[in-house]
Amino acid sequence: EIAQCLVGSEMCIRDRENIMIDFDKTKIILASNSPRRRELMMQAGYEFEVIASNMDENTTETKPSLIVEDLSMQKAENVFNNIMKVVNLSLDAYTGLSLMIIGADTIVSKDDVIMGKPKDYDEAFNMIHSLQGNVHQVYTGVSIILYNFETQDKTVRSFHAYTDVEVYPMSDSEINNYISTGDCYDKAGSYGIQGPFAVYVKGIHGDYNNVVGLPIAKLYRELQHM
Repeated sequence: EIAQCLVGSEMCIRDRENIMIDFDKTKIILASNSPRRRELMMQAGYEFEVIASNMDENTTETKPSLIVEDLSMQKAENVFNNIMKVVNLSLDAYTGLSLMIIGADTIVSKDDVIMGKPKDYDEAFNMIHSLQGNVHQVYTGVSIILYNFETQDKTVRSFHAYTDVEVYPMSDSEINNYISTGDCYDKAGSYGIQGPFAVYVKGIHGDYNNVVGLPIAKLYRELQHM
Protein backbone atom coordinates (compact mmCIF):
# COMPACT_ATOMS: atom_id res chain seq x y z
CA GLU A 1 0.00 0.00 0.00
CA ILE A 2 2.77 2.43 0.92
CA ALA A 3 4.68 1.67 -2.27
CA GLN A 4 1.54 2.20 -4.36
CA CYS A 5 0.90 5.44 -2.49
CA LEU A 6 4.34 6.70 -3.44
CA VAL A 7 4.23 6.02 -7.15
CA GLY A 8 0.50 6.04 -7.81
CA SER A 9 0.06 9.74 -8.38
CA GLU A 10 2.12 12.81 -9.10
CA MET A 11 2.07 15.35 -6.28
CA CYS A 12 2.54 19.07 -6.60
CA ILE A 13 1.80 22.46 -5.17
CA ARG A 14 -0.65 23.98 -7.61
CA ASP A 15 0.63 26.90 -9.64
CA ARG A 16 -0.38 30.09 -7.89
CA GLU A 17 1.04 33.57 -7.75
CA ASN A 18 4.09 33.76 -5.45
CA ILE A 19 4.36 29.96 -5.09
CA MET A 20 8.02 29.18 -5.68
CA ILE A 21 8.21 25.47 -4.78
CA ASP A 22 7.84 22.90 -7.54
CA PHE A 23 6.99 19.51 -6.04
CA ASP A 24 5.96 17.78 -9.24
CA LYS A 25 8.16 14.80 -8.38
CA THR A 26 7.93 14.91 -4.61
CA LYS A 27 5.50 12.82 -2.61
CA ILE A 28 4.48 14.58 0.62
CA ILE A 29 3.54 12.47 3.64
CA LEU A 30 2.03 14.05 6.74
CA ALA A 31 3.02 11.89 9.72
CA SER A 32 -0.04 12.84 11.75
CA ASN A 33 -3.67 11.82 12.08
CA SER A 34 -4.61 15.28 13.37
CA PRO A 35 -7.58 16.64 11.39
CA ARG A 36 -6.45 20.18 12.27
CA ARG A 37 -3.04 19.66 10.70
CA ARG A 38 -4.62 18.09 7.62
CA GLU A 39 -6.91 21.10 7.24
CA LEU A 40 -4.02 23.57 7.53
CA MET A 41 -1.96 21.67 4.94
CA MET A 42 -4.92 21.67 2.57
CA GLN A 43 -5.58 25.38 3.14
CA ALA A 44 -1.98 26.08 2.16
CA GLY A 45 -2.50 24.27 -1.15
CA TYR A 46 -0.43 21.15 -0.49
CA GLU A 47 -1.42 17.75 -1.79
CA PHE A 48 -0.32 14.95 0.50
CA GLU A 49 -1.05 11.55 1.98
CA VAL A 50 -1.40 10.78 5.69
CA ILE A 51 0.66 7.99 7.24
CA ALA A 52 0.63 8.40 11.01
CA SER A 53 3.58 7.31 13.13
CA ASN A 54 3.16 4.28 15.38
CA MET A 55 5.91 5.10 17.89
CA ASP A 56 5.71 5.55 21.64
CA GLU A 57 6.40 9.19 22.48
CA ASN A 58 9.45 9.38 24.74
CA THR A 59 12.12 12.05 25.00
CA THR A 60 14.97 12.93 27.32
CA GLU A 61 14.69 16.63 26.50
CA THR A 62 13.34 18.97 29.17
CA LYS A 63 12.94 22.33 27.42
CA PRO A 64 9.58 22.69 25.65
CA SER A 65 11.16 23.83 22.38
CA LEU A 66 13.53 20.86 22.32
CA ILE A 67 10.83 18.39 23.38
CA VAL A 68 8.57 19.22 20.43
CA GLU A 69 11.45 19.25 17.94
CA ASP A 70 12.69 15.88 19.21
CA LEU A 71 9.25 14.24 19.17
CA SER A 72 8.37 15.66 15.75
CA MET A 73 11.61 14.25 14.34
CA GLN A 74 10.96 10.88 15.97
CA LYS A 75 7.55 10.77 14.29
CA ALA A 76 8.97 11.74 10.90
CA GLU A 77 11.79 9.19 11.20
CA ASN A 78 9.34 6.47 12.26
CA VAL A 79 7.19 6.98 9.17
CA PHE A 80 10.25 7.34 6.93
CA ASN A 81 11.74 4.06 8.21
CA ASN A 82 8.42 2.24 7.81
CA ILE A 83 8.18 3.41 4.19
CA MET A 84 11.76 2.51 3.34
CA LYS A 85 11.20 -1.04 4.58
CA VAL A 86 8.86 -1.67 1.65
CA VAL A 87 10.56 0.43 -1.03
CA ASN A 88 12.63 -1.34 -3.68
CA LEU A 89 15.03 1.32 -4.93
CA SER A 90 15.97 -0.81 -7.92
CA LEU A 91 12.56 -0.23 -9.49
CA ASP A 92 12.46 2.30 -12.32
CA ALA A 93 9.22 3.67 -10.88
CA TYR A 94 11.18 5.59 -8.25
CA THR A 95 13.63 7.19 -10.68
CA GLY A 96 13.61 10.97 -10.32
CA LEU A 97 11.15 10.94 -7.42
CA SER A 98 11.61 12.38 -3.94
CA LEU A 99 9.84 11.73 -0.66
CA MET A 100 9.04 14.34 1.97
CA ILE A 101 7.88 13.42 5.46
CA ILE A 102 6.46 16.13 7.72
CA GLY A 103 6.15 15.34 11.43
CA ALA A 104 4.71 17.62 14.09
CA ASP A 105 4.23 17.64 17.85
CA THR A 106 2.42 20.15 20.08
CA ILE A 107 2.60 20.68 23.83
CA VAL A 108 1.33 23.25 26.31
CA SER A 109 3.64 24.68 28.95
CA LYS A 110 2.61 26.59 32.08
CA ASP A 111 5.23 27.57 34.69
CA ASP A 112 7.61 24.94 33.26
CA VAL A 113 4.97 22.20 33.61
CA ILE A 114 4.55 20.31 30.33
CA MET A 115 1.02 19.34 29.36
CA GLY A 116 0.27 16.80 26.68
CA LYS A 117 -3.06 15.14 25.94
CA PRO A 118 -5.12 14.27 29.04
CA LYS A 119 -5.53 10.61 29.92
CA ASP A 120 -8.83 11.04 31.79
CA TYR A 121 -11.35 13.51 33.21
CA ASP A 122 -9.34 14.36 36.31
CA GLU A 123 -6.22 15.14 34.30
CA ALA A 124 -8.21 17.32 31.89
CA PHE A 125 -9.83 19.20 34.78
CA ASN A 126 -6.51 19.84 36.51
CA MET A 127 -4.89 21.08 33.30
CA ILE A 128 -7.66 23.51 32.44
CA HIS A 129 -7.92 24.68 36.05
CA SER A 130 -4.22 25.60 36.00
CA LEU A 131 -4.61 27.46 32.67
CA GLN A 132 -7.73 29.49 33.50
CA GLY A 133 -7.07 33.08 34.48
CA ASN A 134 -3.44 32.83 33.37
CA VAL A 135 -1.09 33.04 30.41
CA HIS A 136 0.56 29.89 29.07
CA GLN A 137 2.64 28.90 26.05
CA VAL A 138 1.89 26.53 23.20
CA TYR A 139 4.86 24.98 21.42
CA THR A 140 4.73 23.10 18.14
CA GLY A 141 7.77 21.39 16.69
CA VAL A 142 7.93 20.47 13.01
CA SER A 143 10.46 18.16 11.39
CA ILE A 144 10.98 17.63 7.68
CA ILE A 145 12.76 14.72 6.02
CA LEU A 146 13.45 15.09 2.30
CA TYR A 147 14.77 11.99 0.53
CA ASN A 148 15.80 11.65 -3.10
CA PHE A 149 15.21 8.08 -4.28
CA GLU A 150 17.66 8.39 -7.17
CA THR A 151 20.64 9.92 -5.33
CA GLN A 152 19.63 8.55 -1.91
CA ASP A 153 20.43 11.97 -0.43
CA LYS A 154 18.58 12.66 2.81
CA THR A 155 18.03 16.18 4.16
CA VAL A 156 16.50 16.84 7.59
CA ARG A 157 15.34 20.04 9.23
CA SER A 158 13.55 20.81 12.51
CA PHE A 159 12.10 24.03 13.88
CA HIS A 160 9.54 25.15 16.43
CA ALA A 161 7.14 27.99 17.08
CA TYR A 162 5.50 29.15 20.28
CA THR A 163 2.49 31.29 21.09
CA ASP A 164 1.37 32.95 24.31
CA VAL A 165 -2.28 32.23 25.12
CA GLU A 166 -4.27 34.04 27.81
CA VAL A 167 -7.37 32.33 29.21
CA TYR A 168 -10.24 34.08 30.99
CA PRO A 169 -11.01 32.97 34.56
CA MET A 170 -13.29 29.90 34.48
CA SER A 171 -15.55 28.50 37.16
CA ASP A 172 -15.49 24.79 37.99
CA SER A 173 -18.89 24.54 36.32
CA GLU A 174 -17.55 26.05 33.09
CA ILE A 175 -14.58 23.68 33.13
CA ASN A 176 -16.90 20.71 33.66
CA ASN A 177 -19.21 21.86 30.89
CA TYR A 178 -16.34 22.12 28.45
CA ILE A 179 -14.90 18.72 29.39
CA SER A 180 -18.36 17.19 28.92
CA THR A 181 -18.20 18.12 25.21
CA GLY A 182 -15.34 15.63 24.80
CA ASP A 183 -13.39 18.21 22.79
CA CYS A 184 -10.49 18.17 25.26
CA TYR A 185 -9.28 14.57 25.10
CA ASP A 186 -7.22 14.57 21.91
CA LYS A 187 -5.56 17.94 22.46
CA ALA A 188 -2.45 19.11 24.28
CA GLY A 189 -3.34 21.08 27.39
CA SER A 190 -6.88 19.66 27.26
CA TYR A 191 -8.33 22.31 24.97
CA GLY A 192 -8.71 23.26 21.33
CA ILE A 193 -8.66 26.95 20.51
CA GLN A 194 -10.74 26.41 17.37
CA GLY A 195 -13.58 24.63 19.21
CA PRO A 196 -16.02 25.47 22.02
CA PHE A 197 -13.10 26.50 24.24
CA ALA A 198 -12.72 29.61 22.05
CA VAL A 199 -15.14 31.54 24.29
CA TYR A 200 -12.59 31.33 27.13
CA VAL A 201 -9.58 32.59 25.16
CA LYS A 202 -8.89 36.20 26.11
CA GLY A 203 -6.11 36.70 23.59
CA ILE A 204 -2.99 35.34 21.99
CA HIS A 205 0.42 36.69 21.08
CA GLY A 206 1.97 34.81 18.19
CA ASP A 207 0.77 32.43 15.48
CA TYR A 208 -2.84 31.27 15.91
CA ASN A 209 -2.27 28.25 13.66
CA ASN A 210 0.58 27.17 15.90
CA VAL A 211 -1.97 26.77 18.70
CA VAL A 212 -4.22 24.80 16.37
CA GLY A 213 -1.31 22.40 15.80
CA LEU A 214 0.80 23.48 12.83
CA PRO A 215 2.58 26.82 12.15
CA ILE A 216 1.78 26.57 8.47
CA ALA A 217 3.28 29.94 7.45
CA LYS A 218 6.61 29.07 9.05
CA LEU A 219 6.50 25.60 7.50
CA TYR A 220 5.93 27.14 4.06
CA ARG A 221 9.01 29.36 4.46
CA GLU A 222 11.13 26.48 5.72
CA LEU A 223 10.21 24.49 2.63
CA GLN A 224 11.20 27.42 0.45
CA HIS A 225 14.63 27.46 2.10
CA MET A 226 15.00 23.73 1.50
